Parts: sequence; structure tokens; C-alpha cells
Amino acid sequence: MSKNPTTQNESAQPSRAVATFIAQAKSPTNLPGTPIESRIIFGLDATASREPTWDQASQIQHEMFSVVQSNQRLAVQLCFYRGFRELKASRFCHSATELHNLMSQVRCQGGHTQIGRLLKHALKVSRTDTLKAVLFVGDAIEESVDDLCNQAGLLGLKKIPLFIFHEGQDTAVERTFRAMTKLSGGAYAPFDLASPNQLKRLLAGAAAYATGGRAALGSLAYQQPGLKQLTQQLPKT
Repeated sequence: MSKNPTTQNESAQPSRAVATFIAQAKSPTNLPGTPIESRIIFGLDATASREPTWDQASQIQHEMFSVVQSNQRLAVQLCFYRGFRELKASRFCHSATELHNLMSQVRCQGGHTQIGRLLKHALKVSRTDTLKAVLFVGDAIEESVDDLCNQAGLLGLKKIPLFIFHEGQDTAVERTFRAMTKLSGGAYAPFDLASPNQLKRLLAGAAAYATGGRAALGSLAYQQPGLKQLTQQLPKT
């Protein structure tokens, strides 16, 4: 008796659903129980006047990792500028200890701001890696405001929010930083170096948003009302 050709063909080729399942199973990021990795860039001004802020940030950056939920994994790339057109970017770090070790090896040097180059670097990284956010800590701008806003807008088109934490009270700098974060879909907040807990909370809030969205940030803001200034600026959708 001849074999049914239809039955033979169906057994020879797995269904599309089965093929999809096999492809997903081969990907480590999709294995059950594997945390979802969220990548962010942590950018800092490392010019000479910023050494006290750098030292403080290196001590409190662990807050970014501590708020991440058990089903999430945070990867942080340290990016900084200093000296004469020197812009450095590290590997992606997966623990506070790893990031602290890198930061402890850096010494601040005199130079002009290079925020634009930092943002261009973030856009370049986003071509090959999925970035969830860019965090920047600084106090001054010595570049074209139009160019900076353009770069921030490009981040916004890619759904990469920019969080800027501003030390100081320069109103012109504040206006530009606020414009940049709005264009990117992110948030701006000032901080005082004399209150390290303030910057600590802001870093934690940005990391919570990058890994868990508005719900995660909202939950954290409920415990720490100072973070409401971030939630009020972020888009609702």
C-alpha cells in the first residue's frame, strides 16, 4: 500500500510554531528563569573641577544595582570625558563592585565639556545594543546648545531617555539640560554635592525606570517622595 504523501511531508518538516520554539530555546536570553538584561550608559564629566563629584558618584553608584528586580539584570557602561578631547567608554559592568573598580582607577583632568560626543557615542552604541537609558552627571556646558538638543532629539526618536543630574545653580545650564531631557523623553533633576543621598536616590530612580519602567519608578517614588520630580516629567506612554 502506498504511503500518504501529505502525511510524509508533514512529518518531514516541523511546523512553524515548533521551529520558532527551537530557535528561542537556542537563545540564552530567552531561557526560562534567565533575567532580562537592561543596558544603560552612565556618563560623567571628569574634568578637573569635577573630582569631588566623581568620588561621591563612585561611592554611591551601587544604588543603581540594588533597586533592580530579581527578574532583571542591569549592565552599566561607564563613559566619561576629560582633558583634551579625551572620551572613554568602559565595557558593560554587571555589578557595583566591577563598576566601582573601574571608577577608582580614573583621575579627573582639566578640559572642556564634551557632552555632545558622549551622546553621539550613545547613539552609536544603540545601533548594535539595546540601550534603555543614558544617565549624565555634570554642571556645565561649553558646547553648541542647538547641537546638544539635536543629539537629545535623536535619542528620543530611538526611545532612549536621557536623565541629567545637574550639580550647581546655573540657570542657563539648567534650561538647556531641561530641554535636552524633554526632547529625549527623559527627566532632569538638580542635586547638591553636600547631600549625597540626593544623588543616590536619583541614580536609583533612573535605574529603576530603565529596568522596570514607570511602574518600578513609581513604586520607588512612593517610598522616596523626592523621586516624584522624575515621574512628573516622564511620558505616560
